[in-house]
Amino acid sequence: MDEMRAREVLTAAGFPGPAELLALGENAVFTAGDLVLKVGRDATGHPELRERAEREVALADWLAASGVPAVRAAERGPRLVEGHPVTLWHRLPDPVRPAEPRDLAPLLSLVHALPAPADFTLPRRELLGGVERWLSLAGAAIDPADADYLRERRDGFEAAAAALVPHLPPGPIHGDALPRNVHVGPDGPVLVDLETFSADLREHDLVVLALSRDRYGLDPAAYDAFTSAYGWDVREWEGCAVLRGARETASCAWVSQHAPANPKALAEFRRRVASLREGDPGVRWYPF
Repeated sequence: MDEMRAREVLTAAGFPGPAELLALGENAVFTAGDLVLKVGRDATGHPELRERAEREVALADWLAASGVPAVRAAERGPRLVEGHPVTLWHRLPDPVRPAEPRDLAPLLSLVHALPAPADFTLPRRELLGGVERWLSLAGAAIDPADADYLRERRDGFEAAAAALVPHLPPGPIHGDALPRNVHVGPDGPVLVDLETFSADLREHDLVVLALSRDRYGLDPAAYDAFTSAYGWDVREWEGCAVLRGARETASCAWVSQHAPANPKALAEFRRRVASLREGDPGVRWYPF
């Protein structure tokens, strides 16, 4: 899905007017007036994409009832438009400053204190569940040997993750706990992008920033501020390397889907796979 296709879906959904593109990744996210419009990828043949959109809207209601500051849905469910799930959200006030890792910690503490929702079931955090779909979308743009290598890593880390003994009690997690998924408005930090919410090891949420520190150049002082605010450093846990390896595998495969149309994505994919093959955990990874 590219921006042009996403805008076609918006028009078909009844939003033909001006809309500003905010992000284009797993979804295309636009602003239009007081709304944020999220266009998902074509769910034809992938019913899990529609189910994920439905769950995200239900999650927003559940978090509101639970007192967790989070984005709020503007409609009770997604629209299915030409195969694409489209969800509508209330636009948040303009941010007062960029979000930092320390802003994420108290929000995660609130989420990690919640019991499972009563009205719907959260899935497990299938961190590696999208690998096959992303590699299929990459097709011939990537080396088949690299695709096979990532599939082997996926299988190995799935088995290893299933055997982990957690340090924290399992339960609801955000699933993609990064500062980019926090909006700091006039009333404080708010969680956004709820589609990866799951019920699984709480450590999943904490490994994300540990990997950011090592791979994406997160300032170690900012990481320390996060662990201090949360009250624990996941790197002390013996299972950290397994969840980190699983997330690295998923991150490589996610980049691959953009390779057919984006030379920078292809170059970054090759960089990431090479660093995994060489067993070098310190190679810097970049956005594209």
